[in-house]
Amino acid sequence: MPLPATLRALRHRNFQLFFAGQLISLIGTWMDYVAQAWLVYRLTGSPVLLGAIGFASQIPVFLLAPVGGIVADRYSRRRVVIGTQTASMLLALTLAWLTLTGRIQIWHLFVLAASLGCVNAFDIPARQAFIVDMVGKPDLMNAIALNSSMFNASRIIGPAVAGILVATIGEGWCFFANGVSYIAVIAGLAAMRVRRHEIVAQPGSPVAKVIEGFRFVIRNPPVHALLALLGVVSLTGMPYAVLMPVFAAKILHGGATALGWLMGVSGIGALSGALLLASRRTLKGLSVWVAVSATGFGAGLIVFSLSRVFWLSAAILIPVGFSMMIEMGSSNTLIQSMVPDHLRGRVMSVYSMMFMGMAPIGSLLAGAAAARFGAPWTVAAGGTVCMAAAGFFSLHLPRLRVHSRRLIVAQQMAGGDPPQEMTGGSLEIPQESEN
Repeated sequence: MPLPATLRALRHRNFQLFFAGQLISLIGTWMDYVAQAWLVYRLTGSPVLLGAIGFASQIPVFLLAPVGGIVADRYSRRRVVIGTQTASMLLALTLAWLTLTGRIQIWHLFVLAASLGCVNAFDIPARQAFIVDMVGKPDLMNAIALNSSMFNASRIIGPAVAGILVATIGEGWCFFANGVSYIAVIAGLAAMRVRRHEIVAQPGSPVAKVIEGFRFVIRNPPVHALLALLGVVSLTGMPYAVLMPVFAAKILHGGATALGWLMGVSGIGALSGALLLASRRTLKGLSVWVAVSATGFGAGLIVFSLSRVFWLSAAILIPVGFSMMIEMGSSNTLIQSMVPDHLRGRVMSVYSMMFMGMAPIGSLLAGAAAARFGAPWTVAAGGTVCMAAAGFFSLHLPRLRVHSRRLIVAQQMAGGDPPQEMTGGSLEIPQESEN
């Protein structure tokens, strides 16, 4: 029986294995995220330290992602991801042991968070670039959207379960469940049959290879415009999640269960956005979606910051999650459609720097701002900046379409580097035809 169009990437056996394993693992990851945030806030009561932990966990991505991009382009992406997932499992189990034995201290959380950030600097570029290896270019957009759907489906389940477990048996068992959940994704990756990664010898030092990836981004206006908007949203908007324990406890007068529900309902909106993206067959109009969704994300954050009623705050987080998913998923799809294969890992490392790498700086700033001005004002200010950045992107959209059309067409025709005169492409070109 043929699969529905929304699920067409699942016709690939490797992606089926990846999807199933990641779904289980990501539920554990979201349980870990909520439990760790609550543990930090319970131990310290400090929004500044909440931001500092977020900074420690993500700043290594900003600093090391270019190196991770080189590794993703030079070695087997499947083996790289197996290695990073194994390392993440060991870190999660270490955190579980420290917590369950009562040895956990705040400095342990900083060290483990920073260590996980170093692992993610290699994991994210390799995992993003590996998607095209599993499904090919015709199903790339659908695979990215389904990957996001999986991420956000787990985001609904994981925080809700974590809220209940933290309230009943403590944070340690959430950390343990996360560690065990990595077994599923590692097993799925090991069972894949992947074509041998062909290594093309390229002259130049590692620094020159990093520069080559940045040069592609800088020379192509649509790529750096999408990445710039993503970076602003990650810097100013995404830290709302770091401050969620403050909203749950102080603003909405709830506890760990309330925190789990707030994180979960945001995931419902994000899942809806991912499924909408999965139903698309072309790139037509996707750039407009980026601009509109970034605007909607900022507006939603402003409204959320004004609410003092739990059910209303939870309801507002649904369109916030939806808009966030559309903006980030659309940007990922468009960038991957414009990048040549041999640069994919390095360009996606820049994507990782903007997506994950800017967030820690934002988390640190948001924690400090929340301590001084309050969490609601901090979130409202971030939403305002997101809206301003989306407006600036929209003003330049007509020019970006002219540049981007040629770049996307060149990638479809050549499957590699675009000709020198083709340094952009339309964000409204259909994807290459499906088999």
